[in-house]
Amino acid sequence: MPNAPCPIPNSKVTFISILYGLFLSGLLLAYWSAQKQRSRLILLLIASLIFYASLQIKYIPLLLLGTSINFYLGLGISKNRQPRQSDLEDPNSSSSLTNPQETWNSRYLALFCLGIIFNIFLLLGFKYVPFFLTVAGNILDSPAALELARWYGDNIKPPLGISFFSFECISYLVDVYRGAPPSQNFLKFAVYKFFFPKLLSGPIARYHNFIRQLKTLHFPASHQLVEGLWLIACGAIKKGIVADRLAQFVNLCFDNLERAGSGDLRLATFAYGLQLYLDFSGYVDIALGSALLLGFKLPQNFDFPYFTTSIAEFWRRWHISLGDWLRNYLYFPLGGSRKGLAITCLNLAIVMLVAGIWHGAAWGFIVWGALHGIALVVHRLVDTISGRFSQIDRWWQSYLGTIVAWLLTQNMVFLSWIVFRLPDLKQSGWVIQHLWGRSPDVQFTQKIYIETLGLMPFELCLLLIIIAALMGCSYLFHKVFKLQLNWPIKILLVPLCFFAVLLFAPENSTPYIYFDF
Repeated sequence: MPNAPCPIPNSKVTFISILYGLFLSGLLLAYWSAQKQRSRLILLLIASLIFYASLQIKYIPLLLLGTSINFYLGLGISKNRQPRQSDLEDPNSSSSLTNPQETWNSRYLALFCLGIIFNIFLLLGFKYVPFFLTVAGNILDSPAALELARWYGDNIKPPLGISFFSFECISYLVDVYRGAPPSQNFLKFAVYKFFFPKLLSGPIARYHNFIRQLKTLHFPASHQLVEGLWLIACGAIKKGIVADRLAQFVNLCFDNLERAGSGDLRLATFAYGLQLYLDFSGYVDIALGSALLLGFKLPQNFDFPYFTTSIAEFWRRWHISLGDWLRNYLYFPLGGSRKGLAITCLNLAIVMLVAGIWHGAAWGFIVWGALHGIALVVHRLVDTISGRFSQIDRWWQSYLGTIVAWLLTQNMVFLSWIVFRLPDLKQSGWVIQHLWGRSPDVQFTQKIYIETLGLMPFELCLLLIIIAALMGCSYLFHKVFKLQLNWPIKILLVPLCFFAVLLFAPENSTPYIYFDF
């Protein structure tokens, strides 16, 4: 796994569990039975704290403290957004002795910077200290720094969801700094921050979009109830049956690299790309469905990213909420594409480097971000050249050009997943070097495929192709033919999906991959 997952107690309320079904059912009954909005918010906050406590109780005080600090910083930023009338009218006030506008600007900016520094420090302090100490220890040849890095990594585990928590807080403070009204109600702000469907792995939601829904909050209509249950059922199938089964092969192959052959490594790379998508999108489906049953609509996070024909389009359809965050709070403030082609390319590279660092404290994530940054720069350059030559542009729009663009894009995406899955550059580099021309260990096929998986390599390859084909059929139905299952069919399929998960999901479910982030 990318990072060592945080220890999770046996009484966990994970999305793929009967315990979660009981938890959600009980909450829905109490939540919609409450008549007053305040009572519902209190129930939602308590339930979210219980949900998080079942996974990692020790960091609840820290997250509550972080929530409180960001809440009051938002109030402070808003309060100092304009010079006080008393400062303008009182000739003896200290601010009037200089310039009220300058005094206002200094307060305004100081509080904003304090908030950004606090949230970045919170993220860096838990996720990146061991990495920084290790790098420093290797550069300075300091055994003390290396020992401290090992101790820190062994004893201080990052809070679950800390990356999402910090990015949401930063987006809130930036929005307030830009002029949006701050939260005046701590309960509402705490519910936004701890809302359990999105708490651990997103999607990243903006405060004002989330809290605006309270004005029209009502019991879901019948089609919304069915849609919520359908999303949960689809997410359970993606994660419980497909992603967790793929994880068995991926883990076995990448944990036995020196025994695997080139064909095995290519299969594992393809399988990991499918596993990652189905694991994360399965989580998001359950999050969206759970939120819908509670009367909230969270932002979409995926839109068939493996059927995109450019890396820019891929990032508009993969982890959409993170892409929106990076555009609105980093790319545009850096200047976006308004300052010429060279600065645009530099901004794209910086944004993707930050995206890589956000995912984890390892060189592999930095390289992964850099690769995507280079790919975005190349795409921007090719797009600029194509815009100047109509023949080149027409070729990219042709059927052959579309196929070539899709193959180039997805090959880049899937190859880059290697350093994402194996952030130790020695391991990922070894895999890339041996994708061709290496024969497997004589016992690898017997032990891994036949004895453990019960499949021959060509059967597993066929299975992966079938999974990809089913994803392609879903893409055609939804994006090309604009077809949807009607709600009576969905309500009939929901219990069948849950029953299938009970029957076919592996006994030991793997943690969600993005829990590590």
